[in-house]
This record gives sequence, structure tokens and C-alpha cells, in this order.
Amino acid sequence: MDEKKITGFWSGLLYGLLPHSFCIAFIVLTVIGATALTGLVRSLFLIPYFFQFLVGLSLVLATISAFIYLRRNGLCSFGGAKRKWRYLAVLYGTTLSVNLLMFMVILPKVANIGSMNQASILSQQANTASVMLAVDIPCSGHAPLIIDELGKVEGINWVEFKFPNLFEVNYDSRRISLEQLLTLEIFKTYKAKIIQ
Repeated sequence: MDEKKITGFWSGLLYGLLPHSFCIAFIVLTVIGATALTGLVRSLFLIPYFFQFLVGLSLVLATISAFIYLRRNGLCSFGGAKRKWRYLAVLYGTTLSVNLLMFMVILPKVANIGSMNQASILSQQANTASVMLAVDIPCSGHAPLIIDELGKVEGINWVEFKFPNLFEVNYDSRRISLEQLLTLEIFKTYKAKIIQ
């Protein structure tokens, strides 16, 4: 790979990750238990199409970088972009790849890091029930928010996220009913329905 492609790769990586710093911060803050700071980031996750905004922002940042690169090299034209298509392909390809990697792999995997998954112990206790909920979250980056909100509820034993929008919830049926679970505040923003 020549130096320009390497520069395009690192720029694409930066522009792909930078907008997702909010998602990463929320997950880290949730795992370490920094509830005050988590509350600040939480308000951003209540914006329904926040992930799509982040993908758009990363593409805008990549476009600004491409424009500056082409202008600096005196190639700010269609012909110049055509001449530097490899650099631009690496820049945009890396930016989109990082977004897809965050959406389909990293965020789904880390969503369950802070969850209270104790299925083997709790499955042997009486009065525990499990339900699979399909929650209308716009992306897997919102899964930690749902897990965090459910984890605060008295009677929820553990929650596990499954890509793309499924949550297995284990709860104590003596302490919370399924109807109470479905009327939680978070489900007013992101609708939930039982699928099994």
C-alpha cells in the first residue's frame, strides 16, 4: 500500500470511529457504574435515529477530508477525484466498514458486557420467567440503554441482547408482572412486543 492509501485508511478509521465515541462512552460508563455521566450520554440515546445521524456525520467528515486533500493537491474537480479514486475509495470504504463493524459486531458484543447474565443459577430458582422482547431500537448501539433501564427495575434478574433488536429478559414473576414490564418508561420511546 502506498502512503496515500495508508493516509486514506487512517482518516477513514478516524472518521468512522469519531461519531461513535458517544456509544463507546455510554458502554464504558455503564460498565464502570458511573451513573451521573451515563445519564448525560443517555439523553442522546433517546433520539430515535441517533445512529443514522452518526453514520451521516462520519460520511460528512470523510467528505470534508477528501475535499481538503483534493484541494491541497490541486485536484479539486471531477477529473481530480477520478484521478485519486483509489485514495477516495480507501477513505470512504474504511469509513463505511467501521460503521458496519460497529453496528453489526462490536456494539452487539459489548452490549452484554455489563448485563447481569446469571442464567445457569437463576434458571433453577422458582418463580423465574423469561420473555423475548423485540424492541424498536434503531441500532444495536441502543441495546446498552435498554439493558441499563431494565437492570434498574426491581425483579429483573438479567437481560441479554441478541442482534438486531431482541432482548431476553429473565424476571421474578412474584416481583414484577409481564404487563408491568411492558409499561416501563423506556418502552414509551422504543416500543416493545413479546415474540415468545
